[in-house]
Amino acid sequence: MREAHAEDARNEARRVINNLLGQERPTAAALIAEARATLGEDRTSRCLELALGASLTRRSAELSAVAALVVGGRELGEVWWESERGAKLPAPVEVLHTAAAIEPWTDLTVLEMLAAWIADDAADELWGRPVAEVDLNSWQAEDRVELPGGVQAGDRLVVHFDAGGRLDAVVTRRSDGELGSNLDFSSLRYSRPAEAQWSWGVAAGLGPHPLPGEEPDPYARTVPDDAVRILRGWALGHGATREQLGEGWSNVGDVVGAIERVDWMWRSAEWFGWWRGASALVDASGYLPHRLEELAAG
Repeated sequence: MREAHAEDARNEARRVINNLLGQERPTAAALIAEARATLGEDRTSRCLELALGASLTRRSAELSAVAALVVGGRELGEVWWESERGAKLPAPVEVLHTAAAIEPWTDLTVLEMLAAWIADDAADELWGRPVAEVDLNSWQAEDRVELPGGVQAGDRLVVHFDAGGRLDAVVTRRSDGELGSNLDFSSLRYSRPAEAQWSWGVAAGLGPHPLPGEEPDPYARTVPDDAVRILRGWALGHGATREQLGEGWSNVGDVVGAIERVDWMWRSAEWFGWWRGASALVDASGYLPHRLEELAAG
């Protein structure tokens, strides 16, 4: 059942990214070519530089952000990149090149920050600026929004809940005659840049995603036999198949491919420890021995 859900998500992601970028099974090469056509050589080169600077287990997330910038760039055009927003919010092109941290996205990488920014601006362009922000970790619908003046029963107010994500709060009259609001969860929607970011990452997966200009090839790096034996043995003992893991892991690319195929996020919670070990192996992290010890102890 879990594997079916994972494949359903991939199929939906392929459908969405095919609609947005014309790529049913997206690749890094096709994305970079589209970026050059939409963003220009200078911005694309900077995006590549940032993606190359990320760990291999983060590369898919960085490329997903580039997909959002491509789709958002088509919608908002050159003016979005070049427009200054005041002293505290410089033009996006300046942020791209200086890597300046911008509120409220300081916990994101530069590319993720720009993707969130363009996703929100595209949403504002489509549905207007939101009147409030809500946290959908709580699904309480009633009176989550402070009503602006002049509203009437039946009005629909746009509410922000995520980068590029919006839903409506419907103004209603309560039994005591006062106005309140109910969140209409059926109106939940995302802007196209936000959809591109999600769908590219799910459809393309963790990789391998080789990029232009990489010498030596990071996916060709050999991996230590002891770590391979521990991680493969644990995975086989906890439900993964040999087909999912592959015949053997001789290099980083083999490990990345196996991580993608086992769909660890759709399995039991203990698989998180396996992911930590496998990602430490991929990224040549000094924490690898510790991660393997944790896995054995668990």
